[in-house]
Amino acid sequence: MVSLIVKRRLFYMFAALALVALISNIVVFSGLSSDSIKDQLGDIKDQLGDIRIPGRPKKPWHAGEKPDSPLEPVDAHPISLLMQEADKNWRKYEDGRSTSFKQTVKTYRRRHGRHPPPGFKEWYKYARKRNVHNIDDFEQIMDDIRPFWAVEPKVIRKLAANMWRNTDEGVACIHIRNHEVVKESNGSWRSETLRTLINKFIKYLPDMDIAINRLDQPRVVVPWEDMQDLLKKEQETRRTPPETIDEFSTTMEGLLNMTNEDDGGPLEDPQWYSHAGKQYMEVASTACPPESPARRDGVSAQEAELAYKDRLGGLITNFNKTSDLCAVGPQIQDKHGLLYSSSSLMATKRLVPIFGECKVNVNSDILFPANMYYKHDARYDYDDKSDLNWEDKKDVMIWRGVTSGGTQVADNWQRMHRQRLVMQTNGTEMAGKEVRILTEQPEKKGEFENYREFHPSRFAEQHTDVGFTETWGCIPDCSFYDSVWTLRPMVPMAEQFENKVLVDVDGHSFSGRWIAFLESKSLPIKATIFREWHDSRLFAWRHFVPMDNRYDDVYTLLTYFLGVGTPPDQRTLGSDDANGKAYVARHDTEGKRIADQGREWAKKVLRRDDIEIYMFRLLLEYGRIIDDNRDRIGYSGDGSELDKYDGVSPLDQGPHR
Repeated sequence: MVSLIVKRRLFYMFAALALVALISNIVVFSGLSSDSIKDQLGDIKDQLGDIRIPGRPKKPWHAGEKPDSPLEPVDAHPISLLMQEADKNWRKYEDGRSTSFKQTVKTYRRRHGRHPPPGFKEWYKYARKRNVHNIDDFEQIMDDIRPFWAVEPKVIRKLAANMWRNTDEGVACIHIRNHEVVKESNGSWRSETLRTLINKFIKYLPDMDIAINRLDQPRVVVPWEDMQDLLKKEQETRRTPPETIDEFSTTMEGLLNMTNEDDGGPLEDPQWYSHAGKQYMEVASTACPPESPARRDGVSAQEAELAYKDRLGGLITNFNKTSDLCAVGPQIQDKHGLLYSSSSLMATKRLVPIFGECKVNVNSDILFPANMYYKHDARYDYDDKSDLNWEDKKDVMIWRGVTSGGTQVADNWQRMHRQRLVMQTNGTEMAGKEVRILTEQPEKKGEFENYREFHPSRFAEQHTDVGFTETWGCIPDCSFYDSVWTLRPMVPMAEQFENKVLVDVDGHSFSGRWIAFLESKSLPIKATIFREWHDSRLFAWRHFVPMDNRYDDVYTLLTYFLGVGTPPDQRTLGSDDANGKAYVARHDTEGKRIADQGREWAKKVLRRDDIEIYMFRLLLEYGRIIDDNRDRIGYSGDGSELDKYDGVSPLDQGPHR
């Protein structure tokens, strides 16, 4: 074995030298100058430096280096390679940002086939003053608004103005008139917080009614065939006329009459229906393509996994696919509370303009930043003073929560996602059970293979602290849990940061802790079926660690970052370790790198300023879509009038509050 490696190294060395000599002769005889020759040879040397010599990994990232330095894998573990791929994708994202108003306008028209909406110039200046990181990354807004171009503006206005009337249907409404919020109908804490947010830029908004989902779970599921018709109509309406009016229209019919709320004529029916306590995929599958696994029988779990998981360790290779119910829904429909037995679902097949804090991929709700991310709440806010440096944290993954997520009864609680997480990371529960991890191959150092006989009980006892603090959401009550759970003490978020790994999973809907976890110095792991406003800004394996919604990769993840076992050449005879064959070197440096990158990135793109910028842009787009003259209003200039403005530092552009 040793002689073979030596021979390989000698072969690669001589091949590299021969290549240098050959190209040197070529450039000399071609008449290039000595400086040109040096440049050519320098390029060759750089390329040769990328040649991997077997058995010799590239230099790894070390603590103390900047988290934005290029990543070079330390070994052939799939996570190391996934981190490198995420690093490349993030760098492409960074390189494509517009740096001026002129570029921003041009990018908008190229992507969307329309002029930007009225108020776009004011929004741009608002965003730049607040140091927006990527002025182009608002695709979620455009995707959410797009199908409404196929609906008459007056119909949208009437729906938005009146959906709050039946209080049992869970809709609130904010009414804006003459640049003020004049009323909240069927309000809640969500609409109160949103009102505070909107007041930051309300002077730029037209009159509008904003319908808000008061329920935890998303609402709108338009059948796939109907949605294709809507999107086709939207495509047909795209145009950029040479001249437009850069202001919104006034005195439009269909807005709520603030002096006589009943004087609005016939109401538009949003067609809500309840699906609480039932299988969500019965509804969700109607919004999926006919050829998708959600609507096609006989698709195995293995076939579905090919699109988003690695055969080694079951690691996530495409995080978006893990929450694509059209692809994975049939595999997880009995493993998630919303999918198996939703608690408060009030849905509609009609495209209605309701704003929500989260949705699944089949929903057509209009996403806005969750209010708990904006309001100051000690339960969800990150506190830098309470965090520990990476080196001082415990080698433990922690999670605390209540038994929310779906309607729980004595014979279905095992189907809920939070309950499964607690069971799969409990040392007592996992006693005698085997799971899959990756282990280093005994004869090939730095290369890995599936190991399906890992006994996780002892590892879980040493490295996990996962449990419920309270039982809640059961029918008729939660007494059936008395013989199942030993409740754990509540751990304030500040104390959770004493641990290296923070795992985040869904509750009734999205998790409000996510941004705080990203802001911390700990390593965030995320499993979810929900989509949020910021998803396009976060890169799995660079800013956080993705986990499958079945949690079958949890021990592959933990053993990679925390390490497990003894190297084969250091094992002793007679060892009583149940996992004697399992060995994964500790990748502490890689864990710190992702934690650092996520933390620095959250400070750039997930600030309260970013929430304001997003909401401002969303309401400009919404204001146009409800305008009767929406095809003739917008910004039609080339953006050059802000060239001088773009040349000034944001710090010199004046106060932004």
